[in-house]
Amino acid sequence: MATLSDRLDHILGVKAAGSLVDAFDMHTVEDLLRHYPLRYATQGQPLTEEEPEDGSHITVIGRITKAELRPMRNRRGSLLKVVLDTGSGSGRGVDVTFFNGDKVKYVVREGLRAMMSGTVNYWRPGQWNLSHPGYLILPEADDESVGTMTTVRGGGDLRGLAQSAKGAGGVDTSFMEREFIPVYPATAKVQSWDVLACVRQVLDQLDPIDDPLPDEIRNDRALMKISDALRLIHLPERKSDIDQASERLRFDEALALQLVLAERRHEVSGRAARPCPPRPDGIAAEFQQRLPFELTAGQQQVIAEISADMSRSHPMHRLLQGEVGSGKTIVALQAMLQIVDAGQQCALLAPTEVLAAQHYRSLRGMLGDLASGGELGAAEHATKVVLVTGSMSAATKKAALLAAMTGEAGIVIGTHALIQDNVEFFDLGMVVVDEQHRFGVEQRDALRAKAKAGTSPHLLVMTATPIPRTIAMTTLGDLETSTLTELPRGRSPITSKVVPRRQHPNWVDRAWERIVEEVKAGRQAYVVCSRIGDDEESSGKSRNGKAKAAEPEKEGPTTQAALDVFETLRNGPLSEVRVGLLHGRLPADEKDQVMRAFNDGSVDVLVCTTVVEVGVDVPNATVMVIVDADRFGVSQLHQLRGRIGRGKHQGLCLLITDAAPGGSAMARLDAVAATTDGFELAVLDLRTRREGDVLGAAQSGTARSLRLLSLLDDLEVITAAQELAREVVEADPGLKKHPGLASMMHAAVDSERLEYLAKS
Repeated sequence: MATLSDRLDHILGVKAAGSLVDAFDMHTVEDLLRHYPLRYATQGQPLTEEEPEDGSHITVIGRITKAELRPMRNRRGSLLKVVLDTGSGSGRGVDVTFFNGDKVKYVVREGLRAMMSGTVNYWRPGQWNLSHPGYLILPEADDESVGTMTTVRGGGDLRGLAQSAKGAGGVDTSFMEREFIPVYPATAKVQSWDVLACVRQVLDQLDPIDDPLPDEIRNDRALMKISDALRLIHLPERKSDIDQASERLRFDEALALQLVLAERRHEVSGRAARPCPPRPDGIAAEFQQRLPFELTAGQQQVIAEISADMSRSHPMHRLLQGEVGSGKTIVALQAMLQIVDAGQQCALLAPTEVLAAQHYRSLRGMLGDLASGGELGAAEHATKVVLVTGSMSAATKKAALLAAMTGEAGIVIGTHALIQDNVEFFDLGMVVVDEQHRFGVEQRDALRAKAKAGTSPHLLVMTATPIPRTIAMTTLGDLETSTLTELPRGRSPITSKVVPRRQHPNWVDRAWERIVEEVKAGRQAYVVCSRIGDDEESSGKSRNGKAKAAEPEKEGPTTQAALDVFETLRNGPLSEVRVGLLHGRLPADEKDQVMRAFNDGSVDVLVCTTVVEVGVDVPNATVMVIVDADRFGVSQLHQLRGRIGRGKHQGLCLLITDAAPGGSAMARLDAVAATTDGFELAVLDLRTRREGDVLGAAQSGTARSLRLLSLLDDLEVITAAQELAREVVEADPGLKKHPGLASMMHAAVDSERLEYLAKS
């Protein structure tokens, strides 16, 4: 017999277990049983009067009434045209085509009973067939050996599936004729039927499982026992088995995530932080009095929420999210000044040097002489703002580090260079992280650890990528969330248009003309490309400058590189305006020089990569042309578009694409062009990619993610799990009295993901 914690090599043998370790990193029985089916091969759909959907994968059983070999029309070889009578009563069987007719004609013969599994293809309305399906010849119903067969005759997936059902007495064909046959995530070396064979072997030996969920919780939500759920998700007898098993296992996943976040929340609430209440006569109050505009009601509310958090004796943990250009920076600055008023320091961590330098210029510009602490003529409450990046000169960096260490600098802005061991703070009271998804967990922890012993700094996380409620609850459940929904007064609307380059090449010419018109009117523009270029793949030359030998043309559309677009535009359509170039491979001082030139208006058009995606603020820029827009994600397009329309003139964003009309890429671009609602686009973005990625796969070093839980659709499940998790952890921190829940927490979500979430 076996338990969930048993090693697979003890149950399956070293060879089979080793394959599962290599392919899926499975080590225990529970690892295998949590590898849920992707879908189920079902029978019955074509046995009704209804026609199956085009592209659906179906499995049919019937008798071969026709098997005719025909030569192929346009090339050598033959087709085997087969008709399978499924007994549906529709008057016609299922048409099946095998492309390697000569090879299968001796096995697939008239009069035999067979199972076939493949993808439905419609050649014309009302006429569909299965093309080159997997197949298996079945024994006759009146055969003495009914239920088994000694020899596997078939091909494709069904042959492998039959081999997996083979035992000492032959192949168990009763299993092959189940209504629902599980289909698993697989690899080239470990196929779905290999996983199924291992699952069946384990389930045959599995001991009864102690359910980690208390009876009252299970009964309250009408959830089946974990033993039944883990069996029926793999070997269901009916559709209701799949639904009920999925419901139980989905709740397990939600509860596992929420237990991690509840423990994190409890642990943070036990930390100590120095209270930093607002002062009526400090730098924060003076800054707000000097503002040349009125804050929005939303900004005032969020500032009040943050201020109240920082006045308490435990550290603030708050997420500040808002649309691109909604005024998050000024809210964060107001919070930082409240910390400075309390005699402590703030660190602002930015993902790139361009953005760090932009923040530095922006904050100093907003503060004016309030940022001139230590200088002659400084304002009464002034502080010092310094920048720390990896590419600064040694002397400049040394001066900035000294200002941070002595406490002279109240605000220290930087990239990951702030995390280095040689960076010390006199008294770090707050960490502001811009675009938190750009930073690894260890990086944030390292900066937070620079506070004085025994205290934790307040933490404010900013993001311009709107997060739907379910995502925030599931991934950031230990953070309080503030959202800025309205744009500051004076912001102009942005119009977006898709420019299909293949269908309307003249529209691209018009895009460049539009930029020239804007520049002549005294405004500026961005041209964004998806890659830098100047490599062997894009330049057509080898590294020694000689032309490369001709290579076969690669499939799929090519993309335009920033270096090539820059040369083309400045020597062609934009030759009468001043064009600059900005990308990630430029030296830091050159990047800064280009951005300064664009900021002060001495560059009219900036050809760039996504280095300008977040934080860059040039109010005079009104047009953005995104080249090969289909190569960008929805949220990325929304972020880029937010760089324009930041002043008094209306913004125009043009999305140039070679995407096919009616395709998914074009539909995505049309959706971006149709709305500027970031939350609506965030949901669209998550539906077009694996939503589990929001759990931080890249940062945790693993691609494994949620298995059954949908972060977008399962709000009720997530809410119930959050309430239960907080109640349990409040009464039993560490889950010492709930060992079953503790083990479920680690089993339902992989350990690396739990470690990531626990540190976030």
